[in-house]
Formats: sequence, C-alpha cells, structure tokens
Amino acid sequence: MYKSYYPKKDEIERSWYIVDANGENLGRLATRIATVLLGKHKPTFTPGVEMGDYVIVTNAGGIQVTGTRTNSKLDTKMYYRHSGYPGGLKTKSLREQLATYPDRAIRSAVWGMLPHNRMGRHLLKRLRVFATAEHPHEAQNPEPLK
Repeated sequence: MYKSYYPKKDEIERSWYIVDANGENLGRLATRIATVLLGKHKPTFTPGVEMGDYVIVTNAGGIQVTGTRTNSKLDTKMYYRHSGYPGGLKTKSLREQLATYPDRAIRSAVWGMLPHNRMGRHLLKRLRVFATAEHPHEAQNPEPLK
C-alpha cells in the first residue's frame, strides 16, 4: 500500500526572496513570483497546501512591457476601479499606473496568476512590492530569486 505525502503545518519552511524588477518584463516577472508564492519550486509541492515563500519586489517602477511603438501596452492596457456609485468607473492606463502606483501593476499581474479564492488571497499577502530599492525587510535576510 502506497501512502501519499501530505505536509504538516510545522514541517513547512518559508524563505524570503528578493527580486529587482528594474528592466524586467512584467508578465515574465509575475510568472516567476507566482510560482514562488504557490510553492511550485519546492520538491514537496502539494496542491491545496500553502507551501510558498515570501517575495520582496524592489524598483517596481522600472518594469518593461512588450508591444510595438504604435500599439504599446503602456497606453492600451487599462486598469479599472469602481467607486460603487452610478457613473463611478475610473480607468487608468499602464503608463499612468506606473507613474503613480507602480506596486499596483505588479500586484495585479501576480494576482491574475494565482487562484482566485481564499487561498490565493492569503498567498498574495506574502508579496511585498516597493517602488524604490529600499525595503524594511533586511532582518529576514532575503536571497535573490533566480
């Protein structure tokens, strides 16, 4: 009889990783971050178990996107939010979003690659995004994400 391995809560070890987003492609960076948050990089990965690690992203304002000059994603990709009132739909292009809140662009891209349920919302709390190179998590000794 074969028994499948199911990790216990106290057996899970969590690491801290740091990523410099300067010059990185938004989608490819978000894929790498989502993989680490889910824990798929570990050999003991089990679906439905939160095995992931913490990820710190610095220099969020320096990300790049693909697209030609005439049809750039910086101008065509839109972010929407609604105030809840009639006529309260607000739109922002990726260019405006990177100028004002660069962390929200990365957080939104990573959220699109995580499960949209209770577990995904919990995993997203392990993502820390900063617009500049400074961050308050030096005490955790983050190692660079390969």
